[in-house]
Formats: sequence, C-alpha cells, structure tokens
Amino acid sequence: MMRAIRFNMRQPIPWALWGSTFYGGSQVISATKYTTTLAVGLLTLGPVAASAQDDPAQTLFTNCAVFDGKATELTEGQNVLVTGNLIEAIGDTSLSAEGATVVDCDGRTLMPGLIEGHAHLMLMGPSLPAMESNTTWEDFAIHGTKMSEMYLMQGFTTVRDAGGANAGLQRAINAGTILGPRLYPSAAFIGSRGGHADFANFTAPVGQTTNMGRLNMSQEADSVADVHKFGRNNFRMGASQLKFMQSGGVVSAFDPWQLLAGSTEELEAVVQVANEYGSYVMAHSYRKEAIMSALNAGVMSIEHGFSFDCEVADLMKEKGAYITTNLTAFDEGLLTIPAIANVPASLRKAKSASATFSGYIDNMKQCPVKRAFQTDCVGSVVDCSKQVAYEKHLNAEFFDPHTALVTMTSTGGELVALSGDFMNPYPDGKLGVIEEGAYADILLVDGNPLEDFSVMGTSDKWYDGPVRPYSPETIRVIMKDGQFYKNTLN
Repeated sequence: MMRAIRFNMRQPIPWALWGSTFYGGSQVISATKYTTTLAVGLLTLGPVAASAQDDPAQTLFTNCAVFDGKATELTEGQNVLVTGNLIEAIGDTSLSAEGATVVDCDGRTLMPGLIEGHAHLMLMGPSLPAMESNTTWEDFAIHGTKMSEMYLMQGFTTVRDAGGANAGLQRAINAGTILGPRLYPSAAFIGSRGGHADFANFTAPVGQTTNMGRLNMSQEADSVADVHKFGRNNFRMGASQLKFMQSGGVVSAFDPWQLLAGSTEELEAVVQVANEYGSYVMAHSYRKEAIMSALNAGVMSIEHGFSFDCEVADLMKEKGAYITTNLTAFDEGLLTIPAIANVPASLRKAKSASATFSGYIDNMKQCPVKRAFQTDCVGSVVDCSKQVAYEKHLNAEFFDPHTALVTMTSTGGELVALSGDFMNPYPDGKLGVIEEGAYADILLVDGNPLEDFSVMGTSDKWYDGPVRPYSPETIRVIMKDGQFYKNTLN
C-alpha cells in the first residue's frame, strides 16, 4: 500500500521549470533554484499493508475563518478536526484532539477544495487531426499525468473529466502512483458521424476504426444500438457518467455549432443506459433547441449551454438539472486565439456563435440555476494552467466572488454526486463543503476570497498571460482525502 505523497512547497514553481516527479522514496527534486520536498511513504504489496495504525491519523486546524461552500460570510474563530479522510468535527477554539497534527490557520480562510466540472485531462491538442493521426497512447497518458498534477496543485481536489479519460488515470491517482485530484471520468465521447465526437480523418470511410475509437476516447454512434453498446462499454471502462455530443463546436472540423445531432430516440437511449447504472448523462448542448430536448429526454447536466435563457432555467429547475459553462466563450479575446483566428472556418463559426450567445451572462443573473465550474481546455499543461486561472477570474468578474466560490465548491459537489450509489467512486462523504462527515478535501488560503478573489490563484490574462506558478503562493495548504499535498505553514 502506498501512502499519499506529501508536499512542503517552499517556493511556487513555474510549470516551465518543473521537471519530472520521482516516486518510491524520500527525495528532493531540484529545478534550478526551486525546491520541493517529497516525503513519500514506503511502497509495499500484499499483507504487509495491514500494519497501518489502528487509529486513523488526526489533523486539527485551529483559529480558522471557515467558508463552508455556501455561506455568504466567513465564520471566524473556528477549529476543524480531520480524522482519517473525513471531517469529524467543527467548533470554536475550544475544540481539541490529543496527539493530532496541529495546523494554525492564524485567521486564514479554510474552505473546500475546488471542483472542476468539465475538463479534458487527456487531450493535449494542438488539433483534433493531430490527436487522431500523430498521437500514441503514451502521449495521451503522459499528458494526462501532468494535467492531473497541475489541477491538484492549482487547488482542485476533484475533477469531472468530460470526455477522453477512462479509468486508468483515476486508478493511478487513487493508488498514489501519480499526483492528481479525485477523478470522475466519462470515458469516450458518444456522438454521431460528422458531429462533435467525430475525430476521424477527413478521408476516413464510414465505419473505419479510429485512433480515438481504439483507445475508447471517442466513439461514433449512429443508431440506438450503437448508443447502447458504447454507453455500456463506457461504464465497463470505468465511467462515472456518460457524455453525449448533441451540438457541434467551433474549433472542430466537420460540425457547425448549430448542429442538432442525435435523434430523440438516441438521446433517450443514452439516458436509459445511464439510468441502468444509477448514474446520469451530460450533454454537449449549444442551441436552445438542443438544451430543451436534452432536458426533456432526462439529461441532468447541460455542458456549455450558451443559449441559456429564463425558459431554459424554468425547465432545469423542474428537472433538477445542472449546467457548466466555460466563461472564456464570452471573452473579448476569443477571436484572437490561434486555433480560431488561424482557421477561417473556425473564425467564421466563432463570430456567429459570439453574436448568438451574448445574452448568457444577463440571463444567468436574472434566472440563476445550479451552475458548476468549467474550463474545457484542450492544449498543453502550460496553456491549460493559464486558462484555469483566467476562468477563475472570469467567474468572479462576470458574477461575484461568492457566486464563484459556490460554483467551484458546493454546486460542483452536488453535480458529481449525481453519479449515484453504484458509479460514484467516492461514496463515503460529501464533496465541496466543510461540514461534519464530509471528505477532508481542504484548502487554506491567505486573506478572504469573498472580498479578494485573487487569493484563489486567478489571472486577468488568458493565453497572453505569464506562465503560472506550479501552485499559487496564496493557497497555503492543499489537503485531499485527509492527506497534505501542499503545506507551507508546518
């Protein structure tokens, strides 16, 4: 059994300087002047692991200002006791625990670990044709490993992968082999020929096996039978939920963003499969018609949902559904991104989409619904770390710090829990909240993020911004499942 890796970060390390991470001993990794100490537990196999302590380890956070994932104000002067991987107790400064490791918050904000509701950890780009034609499983795996590490060290203790990742990455994280957040994979995208899940080369004949299909990263489904087959196979491959590509996209090759892909019967079929496993479906839906038909078919998570309005909000509330939206889609610099600006078809689609989606922010403020955080980055780890920081910034800029924090914590926790009793890989506690019985996924940050959201590791620039640090200096502690992955205080 391998204990989780503990980090004592002495200085933030830019991704451009971060070298390989080594496991299986106690080592010091040096990247130029930057130093990180890895204290890695002994790797053993078999019955030897039974020598673990009879009583689970305890950590007592003292003198904290607590954001519980929901409240509009911090609760000051709080102690939080972690036993094993769960939060056991929350109380005033009289709460104590003999023998516990003590972390003095010194008035800093203790809050839930962040939750990313829509990532693609395995997809490095730079284009769909490149991933289909020139990328091996080793390339995908190495990229996924570093993306997982990036997300954790940026404060995300849970990530829902929205297509491309099967269970292998999750297993490696859970075993402690690699660093990463809790992972809710969707396995292969499911979509129609010529749709947003069609990664095949332009000249590929209908029905030909693709690189993405062989790796179960994307599957072409053109019938109810296909949907049943690939949906069930995704759960077999470790998916927590299913992803159906209902609309087209902007940077993809064959599909207009206005596309209405998949028949009503196919939508109902993917929901049927998810229901068989006690889980749910997330649908890539741009147009209002797509969103409404998805909700009426039983889809519980609308992805992007750029045509959201108050009529959509009413139906979402009736169905108990959620939405995740990448707010970079509404950024003024969207049309200058190379993947869009350098491809005439994509630029034309982006201009059309931007004009159509302009009412989203106002509509969401007027008719708010359960919205979780989405970055939706396909690209290098360096570029995605920039986009994560910018997406954090936009959530507070377009809305407000409290709305942003709720979006990134408790709402995300509710969303991933829709995977149900059977398929939820982490069923023993709540995520995204600080409360007794919840998982001990905890951040300790300088200042008050309800007043100064920059302490969450934001950036007001996107691709043209500086390389992001390995971990934001203002996030002083990162704990996942009761284990420290960063602690600059002790």
